[in-house]
Amino acid sequence: MSGMRLPISLLDDAIEVAGTGFTVLDRIYADGDLTDETLGGSCGNVLVSLAMLQRHVAPVLALGDDNEGERLVEEFSQAGASVRFISRRAGVRSPILAQELDTATGAHDFSFRCPVTREDLPRYQPIDDGELSPAMPVLSTCFVFYADRVSPTIIEAMKTASSGGAIIFFEPSDVDHEDLFEAALQMASIVKYSADRLGARLEATSSGAVRIVTHGAAGLEIADDSGRVWCDAIPAESVLDTCGCGDMVSVGLIDWMISHRPTSQELHAAGLVDGVVAGQRLAAENCGYAGARGVFKARGAEYARGVLSRETA
Repeated sequence: MSGMRLPISLLDDAIEVAGTGFTVLDRIYADGDLTDETLGGSCGNVLVSLAMLQRHVAPVLALGDDNEGERLVEEFSQAGASVRFISRRAGVRSPILAQELDTATGAHDFSFRCPVTREDLPRYQPIDDGELSPAMPVLSTCFVFYADRVSPTIIEAMKTASSGGAIIFFEPSDVDHEDLFEAALQMASIVKYSADRLGARLEATSSGAVRIVTHGAAGLEIADDSGRVWCDAIPAESVLDTCGCGDMVSVGLIDWMISHRPTSQELHAAGLVDGVVAGQRLAAENCGYAGARGVFKARGAEYARGVLSRETA
């Protein structure tokens, strides 16, 4: 595969990024008050942000046939994403996540329990064969496949995308099913994770993937079997909410890869630094606004595009 493009160039209307995983309706409570309801979850944030940046994006998701599901589909549609592969399951409630934000410190907590009523909120459900089958043609031709969760069907989606030559971007937050998790690692081109959450589990793993290991406010490292590159965090001018900063790094890197189309030889730690740093710039900017995509909501996608394109001072 030396020098081979990953994969061949796309048609103008072809899907560049397909993905599945944690997508929810975020209910944001700032200092105790409900201030916003918006599409959230790592997968949701990454895919909708890329769509707003005018990338061709196809979420493959299972949502409920309810008002919350309708709202999530509408947000994807308004952003420009293809919503053909989002199913609405009858009798199922779409997932809702409560985010409690302390605006004085920028700290936030997440819960599947409503902070007002204390009732349990509906949780995320992965796709099954009903969502996978219609999406197979897109999965086999997309440039990047993104996932932040595993299930038997998600593993099948990864296999299809990988067989088609896609870059597999795996961003786990935990290990729920050891065998499925290991299968995902072995197919991944890039694995991005928090040192605090998964550092001990993944440090000794040999999968051949590029590893992006985040270390909070200190920065992150990009590593592969040949070495490591450290990237200091880019200071934020102001910090209102740190939620979504990791997602913005992923958005920046995927957006950069779509533009630069790295070859198999270039898909290594040192070769991805520029894309990662672009994402760090977007993450630093996002800290100044409330919500996981605060910079997009407050300043618009054109401004976010400018941040990604800007050279670091």
